[in-house]
Amino acid sequence: MEAIHLNQYELAKRWRMSQRTLERWRWQDIGPAYLKLGMRVVYRLEDVEAFERGGRHEPQAKAA
Repeated sequence: MEAIHLNQYELAKRWRMSQRTLERWRWQDIGPAYLKLGMRVVYRLEDVEAFERGGRHEPQAKAA
């Protein structure tokens, strides 16, 4: 099975955010794991999906 990678533009489009936000997150060491290949940055789809699952929040029912 071949790994699927997203570039910065593709991930920004997926999350409907600016590419600059992803650049800032990398600088601040937050956000999903990424690979830096020379001057190129890519995100493995499995890392993006893991990051999305980690950010999921389910409201708890309030006790009466």
